[in-house]
Parts: sequence; C-alpha cells; structure tokens
Amino acid sequence: MVNVIGLGYIGLPTALMLAAHGVEVVGTDCDVNRISELNAGRIFFNEPGLKELFTSAVSKGIQFTSEYVRANTYIIAVPTPCDSKSKKINLSIIAAAIEYISAFCPKGAILIIESTVSPGSIEKLARSILDMKGFTVGEDIHLAHAPERVIPGNMIQELKHNPRTIGADNPAIAKSVADLYRSFCESEITLTNIRTAEMTKVAENTFRDVNIAFANELAKICRNDNINVYDVISIANKHPRVNILFPGPGVGGHCIAVDPWFLVGDYFKLANLVFAARKVNDSMPEYVLERIATIMKAEKMEDISRVGLYGLTYKADVDDVRESPTLQLLECMERHLAHGVKVYDPLIKQDMVKNQYHNLDVFLGDVDMVVIMVGHKEVIENLFKLENKILLDTHNIASALRHYSL
Repeated sequence: MVNVIGLGYIGLPTALMLAAHGVEVVGTDCDVNRISELNAGRIFFNEPGLKELFTSAVSKGIQFTSEYVRANTYIIAVPTPCDSKSKKINLSIIAAAIEYISAFCPKGAILIIESTVSPGSIEKLARSILDMKGFTVGEDIHLAHAPERVIPGNMIQELKHNPRTIGADNPAIAKSVADLYRSFCESEITLTNIRTAEMTKVAENTFRDVNIAFANELAKICRNDNINVYDVISIANKHPRVNILFPGPGVGGHCIAVDPWFLVGDYFKLANLVFAARKVNDSMPEYVLERIATIMKAEKMEDISRVGLYGLTYKADVDDVRESPTLQLLECMERHLAHGVKVYDPLIKQDMVKNQYHNLDVFLGDVDMVVIMVGHKEVIENLFKLENKILLDTHNIASALRHYSL
C-alpha cells in the first residue's frame, strides 16, 4: 500500500495516477474539507483529464482520509512555502509529515519526498527526525527523493510522459521506487543519489528563471531606447543557437518563482546570477505598474478606477493563482496607495480581490484601459472587443491592435 501525504496540485494527481494503474493507494490531507469534497466526488481544481483519472482511481478503490495509515511506502507531496518578504523556505510541513509517518510506518518502509527541497535537506531534516524517533535510516526506514516535473494545464500527460529522477542512497531502494513510478510513467527514469536529485530539480527551475529574467531585462533595456523588444527577439532567434524567451509581467507558480530561493538561501555567496535573476523577475509587477502610470499620463487618464487588469492566475488557461504576478501587482498598488483598479479572470469564480468582475463584457464596459496580464484563450478570442480600449499587452498577443507593450 502507498499512503500519499498531501493532496494538492501534485499529490492528488500522483495518487490518482498510481491508483488508476493498479496500486493500492490511500490519500491523506490535513484539510478535512478537502477530504470531504474528494469523498463526495468533487475536485478542487481544474486540469485536463483529471476528472476522468479521478473516476478511474475511485473505481480501483482509492481512499481519502485525514488520517495517516500504516503503509509500505509513503509519498510526501506537501507545500514548501516561501515567505514573501524574507524569501526563506518553510520546511515545517515536511517535518510534521515525517514525524507523523514515524508513528505509523512498519519496519522497512520507504519514505519518498516529492516536495522540492534544497540540496541536503532530506539528509539534514528527515534523518535528524527519524534518528530522534529511534529509527536507523537505511535499515528500519528508507529515504528517497522523486521530484515532480509537471506543469499545470498538462499535468496528466506530463506525469505519464516526462522523464523522472529518483534519488536514493541505496541502489536497491532506488530501483524499488522506480518500479513504483513505472506503473504509470512511460518515459526514462534516471536513478541517482538523494543530494544529486535534490540539486537537479532546483537547477531545472532555476535555469528557466534565469532565462526569463534575461528576456525581462532585455525588455527594459529596449524600452529605454524605444526599441521593439519583440522584433529584437524574433530576429535574434533566427540564429541557430539562440532561443530568447518572451518577456512577461512577472514569474508565478510554485516552482520557478520559488525554487531559485533554495540556492540563494543555502549558497548566498555563490548564487550571484541566480539572485540577480530573481530580483529582475520579482521587479516586473512593479515595472508594469510604472508602465500603467506612464501610459495613463500619455493618454491623459486621471482615474485609476477606469483601469482593468485582465487575468489573476499565474499563467494562461489554468486556475492556479500561486505567486500570481497580478496579485503581486495589486500589492504594489496598495503600497503606492493606488486604489480602485478593476480585475477580471474567467477562471476564478470566487471573489479573491477588491473590484473583481465575473463577466467580460461588464468588466470591459467599466474600464477605459485594459492591461492584459494573462493570455487566456478567452481574451485571444475576444481581442476585437478591445479595439476601442487603451491597451497594455504584457504578452504580445494583441499585435493586430493599437497597443502599448512592456
């Protein structure tokens, strides 16, 4: 039996995938309301193919509970939140899960941590807790790291087809864990030690963050000299060894916006480029706010309440708002005492912020300026409705319309 701890954006799809492929699974989450919803057949977030996977897993006997259970294998997929001010990563939820597991697990159990952690964390955190509980790691209990590599909006396909990395200091345990994931993973599974697996996952997302930071900094440089950054990128990318990304209003989600801080925190004197990239990307929401102010002045707009932000999620066509650039922008506006801006996102049904709308036409009717923060399919299909609006397009999707860009 496998007990999956944490039924969030990663833990739930993983638990469902295992169960749907014949593994006996119990999913555990401390949120009793979430457990009640799952037991009633309701999923708390949208993801292509997730409902069908849920139905299959339920038919195979998956169980949901707020209690830890006795199992041969545990998969920890709990959050590792990052403090918005100090940027310190909080591993207390992982620590609590390990402590709970130590009270239930049988001798020889395998504890797999999927949550992203900084290199050395599993050794320092898990081993110290288990040592205090009287376990001999490597004999009474085994540790492994199997970091996820999926992106919201395509999770089910990526769980099946993305390569996996399994880190374990005992080759036999690594093989056992790999065999578990092969129940659904159809791609290559690389076996290594725990510390290498930890570093690999953090390095992957940091690489992407640095690339995005270059694009964002290039946008600022081009703006300074009144050069079209999209023309520059398009021409530069004709070089066979150049692939510059497009700039954007910031970096969101719980991976790219968070994982580089593991390296900055643990290797502050060494991670100079990583730290610089983080500062660039974290500066983008405030930069967008500066662009809004500049455009309002140029267009002789005086009423901030006639400005509308399109998009609350951190990326297009997903309902995930974690580390959302729009939410960061709204925080910037609060600091600058700028109030009254309107907000709309077709995927966010509940009220999250002030002046939030739930109908595109009503939203557009109440604003003179639209800032496209997220390139949802809806706005792309309705660009014609923005023809008479002052438009700041942070994603270069409205090239056919008169617009301002980053």
